[in-house]
Amino acid sequence: MSGGVDSSVTAALMVEQGEDVVAISMRLYAEAPRSDRSCCSPDDLFDARSVAARLDIPFYVANYVEDFRDRVIDHFVDEYRRGRTPNPCVACNNHLKFEVLLSRTRALGGQWLATGHYARIERGEDGTARLLRGVDPDKDQSYFLFGIPRQALPDIRFPLGGLTKPEVRAIAERLGLPTASKPESQEICFVVGESYYDFVRARLADEDLSPGTIELEDGTVLGLHDGIHRFTVGQRKGLGIAWPEPLYVLRVLAGSHKVIVGPRRGLDARGLEAERCNWLSFPALREPLEALVQIRYRARPVAARITPLDPEGRSVRVEFAEPQRAVAPGQAAVFYQGDEVLGGGTIETPLW
Repeated sequence: MSGGVDSSVTAALMVEQGEDVVAISMRLYAEAPRSDRSCCSPDDLFDARSVAARLDIPFYVANYVEDFRDRVIDHFVDEYRRGRTPNPCVACNNHLKFEVLLSRTRALGGQWLATGHYARIERGEDGTARLLRGVDPDKDQSYFLFGIPRQALPDIRFPLGGLTKPEVRAIAERLGLPTASKPESQEICFVVGESYYDFVRARLADEDLSPGTIELEDGTVLGLHDGIHRFTVGQRKGLGIAWPEPLYVLRVLAGSHKVIVGPRRGLDARGLEAERCNWLSFPALREPLEALVQIRYRARPVAARITPLDPEGRSVRVEFAEPQRAVAPGQAAVFYQGDEVLGGGTIETPLW
């Protein structure tokens, strides 16, 4: 229970259905800045407690400060140190909500964990639980959830998956919940009041802040930079160089501290390789598969052929039916058939 309107309505719907509900908030910061654009801050914990009191359900705060720092924040910083583009929401869901928090749910004797994600879990004809997109295309969060362990799906509920955001707010208003009109939290909840690269810079060692060059693909040096953490594949603004035509970041080379730039057409990739794949619709991928792949949260899914590179399909090669722009190492590649999430993995490298 994060203290936002979505988790508040989730708890309320479970109470309305007659379930025996226990609310758990995660304390993620030793000291968190107060902001209505963050989540899990002291103010959010107060809001969550207020909602639990109104619903007359037990409320607990679980201290996950170290887990959040080790598994989400440190991972975020380390990925930028390596010249990659991390997705902290994926890391938080994989490790905090559906590993640590689900384990706490079971330890408390809970039958299942309910969260305010906009996604659906339904049973197929064979009785197997399947992860599906939420019905609200503007709020669907299934992209972030591909890392849920397959065996955990039956123990998870997403009560908001069949609702739109306006419907959720209307329920909150009907029930008089104090979070009914609360603003949305920002995407990177732990970066408040500063840019992400200032946040990362403050946590990098001196040797990781070495200056480097900004170069064209042919090796022509166009300028200098003060750290590769400031760059991500596809970036156009903030390069600090002048050139007759627009230039984009094509690659970030951590080993040599080089940032390779070029025209927009240089961003087009014919495929990618992904690692640490997790499969939800089946235990493993052992044969090539035709599916849709989504390479960013707001990206349009495109047809692709997915070929396993090991016996379990933990590493795969993805070949797009049409070239895709700005395939960024560190981001997630999530595989769909219709609304069903087949699985996903972490992008390691684009294929040119």
